[in-house]
Parts: sequence; structure tokens; C-alpha cells
Amino acid sequence: MPTSGFLDPRDPAARQLLIALFIGVFMSALDTAVIAPAIPALRAAFTLDNRQISLITVIFILGSMPSTVLMANLGDRHGRRPVYLACSAVFALGSLMIAASGSFWMVLAGRAVQGIGAGGLMPTASAIIGDTFAPEQRGRVLGLVGATYGMAFVIGPPLATLLMLAASWHWIFLINLPIAAVVLTLGARALPARAPDAAPAPLDLGGMATLFAFLVALVLGITRAADAFAGVALWPWLLAGAALLLGVLVAIEGRVRQPVVPLELFGNRQLATTYLLTAGTGVGMGAIAFLSLIATLAHGVAPKMAGFALLPMVICSMLGSMAAGRGLNRYGARRLIVAGFALLAVGYGGSAATTLGLWGFLVFSVPVGLGIGVVVGGALRSIAIDEAPAPVRGAAQGLINLCSSVGTLLSASCIGAVADFQGGGSAGFGIAYAMVAAAMLLMMVVALGLRRSAVGRDTGADPTLELRTGA
Repeated sequence: MPTSGFLDPRDPAARQLLIALFIGVFMSALDTAVIAPAIPALRAAFTLDNRQISLITVIFILGSMPSTVLMANLGDRHGRRPVYLACSAVFALGSLMIAASGSFWMVLAGRAVQGIGAGGLMPTASAIIGDTFAPEQRGRVLGLVGATYGMAFVIGPPLATLLMLAASWHWIFLINLPIAAVVLTLGARALPARAPDAAPAPLDLGGMATLFAFLVALVLGITRAADAFAGVALWPWLLAGAALLLGVLVAIEGRVRQPVVPLELFGNRQLATTYLLTAGTGVGMGAIAFLSLIATLAHGVAPKMAGFALLPMVICSMLGSMAAGRGLNRYGARRLIVAGFALLAVGYGGSAATTLGLWGFLVFSVPVGLGIGVVVGGALRSIAIDEAPAPVRGAAQGLINLCSSVGTLLSASCIGAVADFQGGGSAGFGIAYAMVAAAMLLMMVVALGLRRSAVGRDTGADPTLELRTGA
């Protein structure tokens, strides 16, 4: 899109567009924030054990990870607006299915549908921002998107608690319906209707099927969720199968004209580094889940109050995301990403020192929040927007989500395994978080390999890539 075709964020049309994007992203993030308070109520309502209740998260991931790549590819092929609106509607349908559930299997079906819808919202929103706003404006807008996630995590848990006290757990999911209605109404008017210029190639069905099989094997292998279906340890075989399927996927995608996963993106060193750093960001985000356990096990915080111990971190995450978005053009993506991982290393390193007391825990939760806000605040997505050619901009954003999800799964599984191996107490979590801090330091070193350049360029295509997107 030529520079003259970009919108000014101050224009009324641009503001309506941003409101539609922000509300959709907020809806998806809010669901992630409220599911934890809902789990005890769901467990009691359907008489579930720990293995069964864990499927609520696993099924959502299994729905969202393949959807992320598929929806991003469809947006590149057929335009962003229909994909974004469809994802919002599908997410609302999944929420309605859960609220109307009479059995746990209906809940799982609804969570899978929710995951399919949620998987396409963030990458499509990011691609729309890349298409619509000038390079010098993208960082700030993406930073506001990241802050929307932080806002959802501030509002979500108290809202879920109030809804369950005033009514029932069903309303935690029913609240998504009016939000989705607003997104659909605003989006139909404000989202750009521009479709790709070239006629799309035939849909890469073989690549999609192989990608789905690969992700199923990977997710079940990482989370060891196969043990919920069988009494034997199948996860090593699942991971081996995932490795084999990855090879098959690479072979398939190397032959088709318009692949669902453009392999040429990984031939760009900036993009390849960005995807590795995004996986590292997922590791940092996944580690947040166990911080409340440190508060309870090491510092005596009551389980019902543990969420409040994370409020400083959540607020700092929102502030860090907004600040990173504003500073992206001034300081460049490389400096911000290095600083973000440095903050995470300090924060998680301090969290590992469980002898510092509650105040020490709260103090070190501040750099964790700031670091998360910085690394998810738009810098990595800006690199993907700038480096990826416009015809595959959505696919490049989808891979950001995919790599982040893989990192989150790895983090959660490894922290839980290390803590359990050490007896499940605060000492085990201290060792696990020391390992997370070391991983953040490694990511900081990797980030130094990014190009020393300001963000905000828009080449439209990278000369190092030869994409098979022509008609």
C-alpha cells in the first residue's frame, strides 16, 4: 500500500478501525484472564479430577494453534475483514456452547471452537495494522494492542469473581456475546475491505493437514496430556512423531505455490531470529502462571488472595507495553527487546530467591511485568511486519503467535516438572525460576543479533525472499 494510502490514527475512520480491533483482541484476552477463576466452579459443576480439568486448557490450545496459521493464510488470500469478523463470530459461538453446556464434553467442544476463533484474532489484527498505518505509527498502535492484553488481565479475575458471586459461572462466557456483537457491528463498517491483487493459488490442504497433525503431536507431547487418555507414558513417542511430521511439512511446503507456512520467511535472518525470540517471549509469559504458587508456598499468601499478589506485575505489564510502543521508533526494536529480556532475567532471578520474603517477591514482580510488557509490546511484531512481504504479512504474524504458544507450553511443562522433581515445594520452584532467568539471559544475547536499525521502514517486499505468491 503506498504511503498516501495509510490512515492517520487521529482520523475518525482510523479510530473506529482501532476500536474494532482493540475490542476483539480484548475479548480474546479477557477469556484467557477469566478461565482460571472459573476452573474451580467448572470442576465442582461436572465433578472432575485434575487430569480432566486440564483438558480445558489443552483443547483450547489445540484449537487455537492450527487456527492461527490457517486464519492468517486465509487473510492473506481473501482479505483481512472477512477473516477477522468470522473469527469473532466463531469465538462467540464457542462461548455460547460453553454457557449452554449440560456436560463436560460440551464444554470441551465449546473451548475448541473458542480456540479456533481466538487463534485468528491477534495475527489478523496485527496484519490489518501493518496494512493500514504508516510505518512510523505502527509501533505505538501495536503497543496499545499489547496494553489491551494487560488491561484484560487487570479486569478479568475480579470480573469473573463478581459474576460467579452474583449469578453463576455461565455468565463468565455469556459476557463474550455482547462484546462480539460490538466487534461485528463496528468491524463490518470500519475494517478495510481490500483483498489481495493476485488470484490465490489452490488451498494448501496437504500442508494444513500435516501442520494440524504436527501441532497435535507437539502439544500433547509437551503437556503430557496423553496420560489423560491412557495409562502409559506416550509423550516421548508423540514428540518423535512431531519431529517426523515437521520434516514431512517442510517437504510439502517446499513444493506448493502458496504454502500455508511460507518457508522462505525462515530464510530471512531477521525473521528467523524474531521467531526464536518470540518463542523465548512465550517462555517468559508461561512462567507467569506459577508465580502465584511461589506467593502461596514461599510467602504464606492465602490461595484466594494469590491473584492480588500479581497485581503490581500485571499493571507494570500494561505500562511497559504502552511505553515500548511509544519508544519503538525512537529507540528501535533491538534495544527494546534486549532491555525487555534483561528485565525478565532480573525479575525471574529475584523470584527464584524465595528467601527474600513477600516484599522482595513484590519488588521483583515489577521488572517481570515491565519486561513482559516490553517484549510483547509490538517490537517483535513490527519486525515481522517490516521484513515480511505484504502478500504474506498475515502468515508472518501467525507464526509469531505459533512460536509464542510453543514457548508457553514448554515453559509451563518444564517449570512444573522441575518443581515436582524437587518435591513440589517452594525450593523446587526456586530452581525452576533460576532456569527461566537463565533462558531470558540467553534470549537477551540472541536479541543482540538483530539488525541495528530503526523500525518503521516499509519496503513492501524483502529482496532476500522469493515468495511463490504469484498467480
